[in-house]
Amino acid sequence: MSGSALIYDKEMTRYKLLWTDPVCEIETPERLMVSYEALKSKGLEQRCESFPIREATEEEILLAHSKEYLEAVKQTPHLSLEELRTFTQQYSDVYFHPNIYHCAKMAVGATIQLVDNVMTGKVRNGMALVRPPGHHSQRNAANGFCVFNNVAIAAVHAKNHYNLSRILIVDWDIHHGQGVQYCFEEDPSVLYFSWHRYEHRSFWPYLAESDFDGVGKGKGAGFNINLPWNKVGMTNSDYLYAFFQVLLPVAYEFDPELVLICAGFDSAIGDPEGGYNMSSLAQSVCQTVQTLLGDPTPVLASVGSPCHSALESVQNVRAVHQNYWNCFKHIGEQELLCVRSLSFLHFPQGLHDRASVMQAVLCLLLPMAYEFDPGLVVQVLGKCNSKQEVPIWAQLTSLLQGLAQGKTLALLQVSTDMARAGLWASLSGSPGPSLGPLGTPLAENMEALEAQRQRLKSQWGLLLKTGVSSIFNDFAKP
Repeated sequence: MSGSALIYDKEMTRYKLLWTDPVCEIETPERLMVSYEALKSKGLEQRCESFPIREATEEEILLAHSKEYLEAVKQTPHLSLEELRTFTQQYSDVYFHPNIYHCAKMAVGATIQLVDNVMTGKVRNGMALVRPPGHHSQRNAANGFCVFNNVAIAAVHAKNHYNLSRILIVDWDIHHGQGVQYCFEEDPSVLYFSWHRYEHRSFWPYLAESDFDGVGKGKGAGFNINLPWNKVGMTNSDYLYAFFQVLLPVAYEFDPELVLICAGFDSAIGDPEGGYNMSSLAQSVCQTVQTLLGDPTPVLASVGSPCHSALESVQNVRAVHQNYWNCFKHIGEQELLCVRSLSFLHFPQGLHDRASVMQAVLCLLLPMAYEFDPGLVVQVLGKCNSKQEVPIWAQLTSLLQGLAQGKTLALLQVSTDMARAGLWASLSGSPGPSLGPLGTPLAENMEALEAQRQRLKSQWGLLLKTGVSSIFNDFAKP
């Protein structure tokens, strides 16, 4: 299994706003056009596998939408301009066009085809460049430029057709994807993670359930993770901190069989409040495809301490999910004395506790590595022979590929064929051996990890971990 797919059809550009609406005028066909042209101009389109697109069937659309809503949307190609405007007014921040039903079926079909090509091994990953988007659309309603919920439908399709029991959906759009949350909030087989601009409910879609305490319902409790940003101007350091402290630890513990991304690029630099800046959009799409292809990732500049607001949001998420995820069970609210000394991390139970080792990698090693911003990564391995150790080192090698534009040297002192194969797969961009489900980290190992963090946090901003009470106290100081 190798290669990346690019699913695109110009047909999805053939609808637009037909009346004046200051809210909806930013959603234009050019969004798709400039993205695809940028991929072509950089030679990325030619490097990807191309597959024909089909419309989604009604049965597929009904995986996430009601029959009544589908029947209503089916009538839109036959409505007059005035009837379309009236039909649109029953929904929020969306518009309809005589061709949008066709395009929406194409968008769903493209997303399903990408899932099928990945799951059948034709490609390893890929991007579906589609329009209209989908993550705001709900069972009975269009919303936020979205008609059908492309990713939600694709996730249910993957569950049904490939018997999947663990699907991770990551939503990095600046707006919360409430439609995806509603679809899976009682489903423990789908883990939904969203970081989004919230500003204490003053940013669209203005929902209480978009806050950190929206954790899911019933059997799905703990499988909905909202990380709300409560200020603007979040930096690379804030996103990396959330990545290392929340998303990666949970993702490794969940051990998904498929990862789907709602890739909204309206939080990119130069894009005012989700206004779909064409330059930053095209650049973001190209860099995402380059990453899928295994190209070196861009160097992140000025990585340091996360802001107080980011610390508060991350702490809130970890605290509210503490009872649902093993990786959050050993967290405290108290600040400890910082000892200015340096020592190597030593786990009393060695590397046999994979959960503890991955906590050390994600919450200690990677934050320091990204802040250090090396020009070269040298990975020196001693004995790496056991079936327990090989997947850990292989995963670590894959995670380190995001540094130094992929310039990595791996030096093996003593190894087996299994170790060499695992590391080579990771170095070459192929999937490494799976870690499998991770249990609860051992308490003594987490104490050793926390002691090391305390020794280092004064020198490394991404190692900060401020409790909620201490943050509020800081803000209260004159």
